[in-house]
Amino acid sequence: MKDLIELYLTNVIEDRYVEDSRTGLKKLIKGSRKKKGQDETRRTLYGDAVRVLGHLPAEHITRKDVVQLISDIVARGANVQAGRVLSELTLAYEYAIGLERFKEDFANPALLAKSSLKQARLKLTSTKGTRVLNDDELRRVLKWLPTSGFSAKHKQVLMITLWTGCRTGEVCEAKWEDINLESRTWHIRQSKNGSERYVQLSRQCAEFIEKLPNKHLEYVFQIEKSGKPLLQKNITECKWRMKNPEKMRNKQTYRPEQLWLNDIADWNPHDLRRTVRTGLSRLGCPAEVAEAVLGHSKKGIQGTYDLHSYEKECSEWLQKWADYIDPFLEKRELYFWAK
Repeated sequence: MKDLIELYLTNVIEDRYVEDSRTGLKKLIKGSRKKKGQDETRRTLYGDAVRVLGHLPAEHITRKDVVQLISDIVARGANVQAGRVLSELTLAYEYAIGLERFKEDFANPALLAKSSLKQARLKLTSTKGTRVLNDDELRRVLKWLPTSGFSAKHKQVLMITLWTGCRTGEVCEAKWEDINLESRTWHIRQSKNGSERYVQLSRQCAEFIEKLPNKHLEYVFQIEKSGKPLLQKNITECKWRMKNPEKMRNKQTYRPEQLWLNDIADWNPHDLRRTVRTGLSRLGCPAEVAEAVLGHSKKGIQGTYDLHSYEKECSEWLQKWADYIDPFLEKRELYFWAK
């Protein structure tokens, strides 16, 4: 299975060099995904499919094996990840089948599993979020966060998300070279919608980032062993472990104060972004400024004629937001997170 996935990644998804038979020179063949998509696809397949099934012969994988793999991913609360793994695994098998790597009567087990999962009505897509933390809940979360089972890096990512309204994935991939603490800006060179933007940092956020360690590394939240940034899914997986300690296979234990908060309605890290947007509206922030804070592209006629970046306005309102939630934070805990 590992070889099949590697064949799919290197021959279809990723850029590769081939030797020109006439000139002998190496020529770049672009992959079917952009660089970020190439990395994400490799992480998606290796993080689950290769980890669980990689040691088995590809021709011996059954529909049941794939269904179990996808069901386990769903069980940890990663429905979208489950859908991605199934989709990529299906394509990997289809590619190998097209190259006649299997017998003529071989059936794609991932495609069969997709049919079974559809019959079982197992949801493999995200549900449109509506969860927003009210002030009491936000105060409760911020009191719990320093003692939670999240790692120091996880806590730091969540705090910067709460101050900026950025996606947790964007925060995880932030580079030191893109952060200017003097002007209090963070340059996101390519956002989810493909455009670049400058995130305005409140005084509190800039001071917090100033205290973070490892400024000699490339990424603000870099994993030193791999040299790569922290993965957003690691935060989601950590939440699942805190919420379901009894399902942990490696017997990892948490102290009571580290366990997930069960005395308020469930929430996800991405809900902090929605909380920022809703909070800005409650403070009176104009809709166009609040949307600019989130980095949303303008739609329709407005997107055609209103090309203003609203950077000054974003700075003003993010500072108001930071000042508003300041009473929810204890300074002692703030420095603890920054260690």
